[in-house]
Amino acid sequence: DLNKRQHVPLADYKSNIIKIVSLVKNSFGNDVKIVLITPPPVCHEGRLKFQKERYKEKATGKLERTLELSGAYASAVNNVATELGLSLLDLWKEMQAAPPEYQPWQNFLSDGLHLSPSGNKFVGEALLRVIDKCLPELSVKPCRETGNINSGSTCAGIDRMAPWHDEINSEEPEKAFS
Repeated sequence: DLNKRQHVPLADYKSNIIKIVSLVKNSFGNDVKIVLITPPPVCHEGRLKFQKERYKEKATGKLERTLELSGAYASAVNNVATELGLSLLDLWKEMQAAPPEYQPWQNFLSDGLHLSPSGNKFVGEALLRVIDKCLPELSVKPCRETGNINSGSTCAGIDRMAPWHDEINSEEPEKAFS
C-alpha cells in the first residue's frame, strides 16, 4: 500500500544508483571521486505532526514513510557503495548515533523527513569528515594563519581555475586572468 509516486521498489532503487554512478563515470572518467549518501532516518512523530498541521482534519494518521523503510533504502545504498568500492556517508546511522550535543537526532528533520537547518549543518560536517578520511586529496585545509577557508587554503587534489577575490587588483581585474 505504498504510494507509487513516492516509492521506488528497492531493487529498482539500487539499480538506479548503479546506473547513476555509471553515467557519472562515463561522463567524467573512472577516476572521478564519488561519495554515496544514504537517506536520513525518518521520525514518525515528526511525520504525523506535519501531517496534522498540513492536512488538518484530512490527515490520515498513517505513516507514508517509516524509519524501518528508510533503513532498508539506506542499506541498499550501503550495499552499492561496497559493491562498487565507493565512499559512503551513512546518514541513516550517523544521525541516530550523533554525539550528545546534537541529540535528539529528530531535531535534524524539519517535518520528520526533510532536513532542518541543524540537519543540513550535520550533513555538511559529516560529509567533510568522509572526504577527510576517504578522499584526503580533496580535503580543503584551512589557511595556516587564520584557520579559515580563504585564499590561504589548500587542496592538493583540486586545480585552481581562477584567482581568489583578494588576489584581483580591482583597478586592473583583467590582469588576474591573463
